[in-house]
Amino acid sequence: MSETPLPGPGDAEQPDFDEMTRDIAEVPAVEVLVTVAVNLMSAAAVKLGLTEEGDKYKDLDEARKLVTALAGLLDASATEISSFHAAPLRDGLKSLQLAFREASVVPDEPGQGPGEKYTGPVYG
Repeated sequence: MSETPLPGPGDAEQPDFDEMTRDIAEVPAVEVLVTVAVNLMSAAAVKLGLTEEGDKYKDLDEARKLVTALAGLLDASATEISSFHAAPLRDGLKSLQLAFREASVVPDEPGQGPGEKYTGPVYG
């Protein structure tokens, strides 16, 4: 019986970092920011149990981190992206913050919820 050797570090095709750098260079900053924000929103929705799987992936500690990171990103980039891009992201953030408040057994005090140090208190 002959054994097939496991692939070594030099066996796999290496990524073309020059090509990747050129691709990234062509993407406007606002597009990168919006893409990151949407990814944070999607991950937070999953961790809040808002997807079809419901409670299967629900983890409020993880959701808090993601919502806070999203709020920080939006706060830091508010003057860098137009209101055309920022407004729907802020609406999505508020929806996630409200969903977090509803999902919490013991809700945070107003102003203490995820991301509220950046957005101020969120009310329904």
